[in-house]
Amino acid sequence: MECTNVGLNTLFKAATLRGMSYHVFVVYAYGVAALLLLPSPFFSHRSRVLPPLNFSIMSKIGLLGIIGCTSQIMGYTGINYSSPTLASAISNLVPAFTFILAIIFRMEKLAIRSSSSRAKVMGTIVSIAGAFIVTLYRGPRIVPTPSPSISSNQLLRSPAPSNWVIGGLFFTTEYILVPMWYIVQAQIMKEYPAELTVVFFYNLSVSMLAAIVGLVTESNSSAWKIKPDIALVSILCSGIFGSAMNNAVHAWALRLKGPVYVAMFKPLSIAIAVAMGFVFLGDTLYLGSVIGATIISIGFYTVMWGKAKEEMGEDNGISNLESPSTQKSPLLQSYKNQDTESR
Repeated sequence: MECTNVGLNTLFKAATLRGMSYHVFVVYAYGVAALLLLPSPFFSHRSRVLPPLNFSIMSKIGLLGIIGCTSQIMGYTGINYSSPTLASAISNLVPAFTFILAIIFRMEKLAIRSSSSRAKVMGTIVSIAGAFIVTLYRGPRIVPTPSPSISSNQLLRSPAPSNWVIGGLFFTTEYILVPMWYIVQAQIMKEYPAELTVVFFYNLSVSMLAAIVGLVTESNSSAWKIKPDIALVSILCSGIFGSAMNNAVHAWALRLKGPVYVAMFKPLSIAIAVAMGFVFLGDTLYLGSVIGATIISIGFYTVMWGKAKEEMGEDNGISNLESPSTQKSPLLQSYKNQDTESR
């Protein structure tokens, strides 16, 4: 899914360079996903016994839609100002922000004398520091831009210089909202474990909310007319592989493993984004992006090392924070075990 996300971001960047509005894009892409998943509520109820879709669940899905719509608009605005490479670099903040929010919502515990807790705190600080480096420091070029004689790169390259700092701020806002999305989604999946149905209502709500925002921001009616070119390809691919399939896979993984497991895979996107941005968009690779992404990844894996050590019960007797059954469980199984015990 991380490979898919980077590819879709690159395709979206190419479409916006041709003049497509990202507000219109969100409305249509999520509308395509909702239309694709329209039969899912019927098949979900036929295939398993599920609780009724009461007001509590629907209101949480509505909250999920508000968070998702806001984060998507922030993310696509950031891509419009900068590049998919920067989006993938800043996305490494998701594990750190997930950890911070988990502490705030008492989903994580801290014991300062514990080496695992210290590792999680230090890793979070290092990740945030690395994100600031990527955002505020570009540095010299370390890989030159591909030759302008290549026609495809000429077509996809932005005529105006990207505003790195503004793009970074939009991405940072997006990736503060994404962990909130993970936490709310995980709670919904505990109450209503039907991924496709939840994702259908989520996509529908995002499309409706984005339409309201789009009608205010895009008063020009011509912006809503999609021509059969790369804009249409981007909308269809994002609707099918992004809003529908990607969200369904994330909902499934959140139900089985929890937010921390899903956040583990974000650092993989930076290497994919650098390669795809360089090949397809003609992005230049800067020293600041490499240094910052490396620091972010180090901080992220420090957090995960601390989390794994804590859950494996290897803190040498210092402040065992988990239940005995959880301590013996591997990191990738602990969330599921905790969910089973709570039932």
